[in-house]
Amino acid sequence: MNSPFDLTGRVAVVTGANTGIGQGIAVALAEAGADIAAVGRSEASETADKVRALGRKCELVSADLSSIAPVGDVVDSVVSSLGSLDILVNNAGIIRREDALDFSEEDWDAVMDTNLKSLFFLSQAAARHMTGWSDQQGKRGKIVNIASMLTFQGGIRVPSYTASKSGVGGLTKLMANEWAARGINVNAIAPGYIATNNTAALQADETRNRQIMERIPEGRWGDPKDIGGAAVFLASSAADYVQGHILAVDGGWLAR
Repeated sequence: MNSPFDLTGRVAVVTGANTGIGQGIAVALAEAGADIAAVGRSEASETADKVRALGRKCELVSADLSSIAPVGDVVDSVVSSLGSLDILVNNAGIIRREDALDFSEEDWDAVMDTNLKSLFFLSQAAARHMTGWSDQQGKRGKIVNIASMLTFQGGIRVPSYTASKSGVGGLTKLMANEWAARGINVNAIAPGYIATNNTAALQADETRNRQIMERIPEGRWGDPKDIGGAAVFLASSAADYVQGHILAVDGGWLAR
């Protein structure tokens, strides 16, 4: 009996896969059997080495997702090089910090364009490919968006990030509503505090680190592997009846 978590023969696109959460997701999907296309403006050679060491293919696709210009080329490139596009993980994102009273239009637009606009239009391009074969081949497409604790909470000093991640939650539900009947599952993961290079400053801040740890029932920072496991679930046939869900992987942060 095949495992419902087996991704053998599937092709997964992971944006922002060069480090941290994106790398953790790419490696986890490869461990489950998927071939990987690592998409982003930063070279993901370390991720490619990890994926290939598992015996899976890994294509590096250069694309600056601060605009929607490359989205069509990304899909065409992946299908041409790896033969299909079965799974899309929208992980790429940026953050800008400033008091709401002083936040600039430039920082607003930069974050919204990368975190929300490009996410939608890349999902649209992938879905158009997926709907082309879902009925004939009996396959299901999987789209997994990376949301945030700020999909649920307001935060401070990150107005455009909060707006974009709240938007990711809404778009996840909308796309699920429209595309479920077309054989595509659309869900999201909301990571809690994950130990990556992006959070190194917080981990090194003794006071802030203590405050964070006191709020997490699990009593530890998350590891990118924790997000990878959730991504494998949502990308697999085990989640065929899961639609429009935002899965918090936060050690219990939201339950506190």
